[in-house]
Amino acid sequence: MSAITLALIIFGIMLVLMAVRVPISIAMFAAGAIGYVMQTGWGPCSSFLNAQAFARFASYDLSVIPLLILMGQFATQGGLKLRAPTRQVTKLLGVLGATPVGMPLRQIPDALSKGTSSPGKSRPRSRLTSSPNSTPSSTRPAAASTPPPL
Repeated sequence: MSAITLALIIFGIMLVLMAVRVPISIAMFAAGAIGYVMQTGWGPCSSFLNAQAFARFASYDLSVIPLLILMGQFATQGGLKLRAPTRQVTKLLGVLGATPVGMPLRQIPDALSKGTSSPGKSRPRSRLTSSPNSTPSSTRPAAASTPPPL
């Protein structure tokens, strides 16, 4: 079988799999694996897949990415205060659910080094409340009773 014929068969397999709504990544993997088996046989293909799977999971460089995403999710859900250098960034962080603190960019390193500002935690804000400063009616101070005007 010629290389062009094999390439057309692999491409056709991939198109058929995508036409029956198989996800693109799985269709590309299946077409590539079938092409590899057609060229070399099942034994070399299975040993290649075994070695490549271990090599990808053993790589420290790529294993850190999901952990950083998980850490960011924990920080966001925990109500971590984030320094925002501009009003637009403050609004964006608020929309994303973080607790933004407005501070000019050039003042952030000085404030952190002097201890006047710390990356501390605050109470998480619920997205269901109407405003971030709203308090339950039971904790609001009672209004002073004044006599009605005459």
